[in-house]
Amino acid sequence: MEAAPASRSVTPPRTARWVAPLYHKLLDRIDAGLVEGAIDAILPDGTRRLLGGHRPGPLAIVRILRWNALWRLVSAGSVGWYEGWEAGDWSSPDPVPIFDLFMRNRAALGNVARAKHVARWAGRLIHRGRRNDRAGARRNIAAHYDLGNDFYREWLDPSLTYSSALFADGDRALDGAQQRKLDAILDRTAVSAGDSVLEIGCGWGSFAATAAARGVAVHAITLSQEQHDHVAARALPGVTVSITDFRDVTGCYDGVASIEMVEAIGPENWDGYLATIANLLRPGGRAAIQLIAIAPDVWESYASNIDFIQRYIFPGGSLIAEPRFRVLAERHGLAWRDRRSFGLDYAETLKQWRERFETAVREERLPARFDARFRRLWRYYLMYCEGGFRGGGIDVVQVTLVKE
Repeated sequence: MEAAPASRSVTPPRTARWVAPLYHKLLDRIDAGLVEGAIDAILPDGTRRLLGGHRPGPLAIVRILRWNALWRLVSAGSVGWYEGWEAGDWSSPDPVPIFDLFMRNRAALGNVARAKHVARWAGRLIHRGRRNDRAGARRNIAAHYDLGNDFYREWLDPSLTYSSALFADGDRALDGAQQRKLDAILDRTAVSAGDSVLEIGCGWGSFAATAAARGVAVHAITLSQEQHDHVAARALPGVTVSITDFRDVTGCYDGVASIEMVEAIGPENWDGYLATIANLLRPGGRAAIQLIAIAPDVWESYASNIDFIQRYIFPGGSLIAEPRFRVLAERHGLAWRDRRSFGLDYAETLKQWRERFETAVREERLPARFDARFRRLWRYYLMYCEGGFRGGGIDVVQVTLVKE
């Protein structure tokens, strides 16, 4: 399978010697905005510049092979920066610190690395065509999760848990950390043997298996055919799985679990999602939610733009504006309880996924339908996300919603 083709960025005329000073002015802006950490930049004109270094932080090494890399960055933001990487305009022995730096210095950098004008308008137009109505949600989920179970099993842990693990101090084992996360979510629902739980977005069944082992009945829903078939084949006791949109669920449940599913539905559906949870929970019931939140100071610019993830990885998706999401939850009578954030655990999870992914590539275990460009895209995706969590602008949160 081939990756989606890179969109055409608006590019300036062929650069010449007189253009370099203009790009050095842009580098001056980046230099001033890197309050923490630094970039050791090797430039097309043979010069080398240290950008930032004002306070301690990560050090990124970047080789700008063509000035067009900087044009892509300032005109098309994270989308353009990826397309420049894919086109060979820039390289780095380790891009993770670059993404970390841009995230942790987001306030000082301002809009330097955000899409503008034509690129911004085009991105919004593409995103608008990926809305999560019932038909659109099925297409968007299929585009990511139906890449194939044979693909995901090569680099996820054996339980096929595709969400942040929860590590214990000094213990970096991914398998145990994933089980710790699943247990924590189940504990938040406060259900016991004989009770019923609705899982919104069941993945490949690791949470359902955890709940079933405690004698809890689970209705697991997904929009992914691949995930549905995998969970159904497991024939877990007390677990029913169906391809069902969350908006179409009926009944009453003792608990609800939803692990990193709400990012797939878009802000326009947050209210309906929370209303559904409130309607399906019995009085006093608890919903355990794990979500990926973006820092409030970034939300407005993020929501008015389209980033690399939305363009190439998760069509129709959106990170969560936690304060807004909480207001909606409370409006539906869902009390916000026991918030826990563990963003650096997600960075570690992504690092280990990438190591497993690289091993699978090296050993040629990925399905043959995925070409070299697709593999580069996913390598970049895992690095991009890891850097974002390390930079602190995105976080993963567990919260319990109690129906009052």
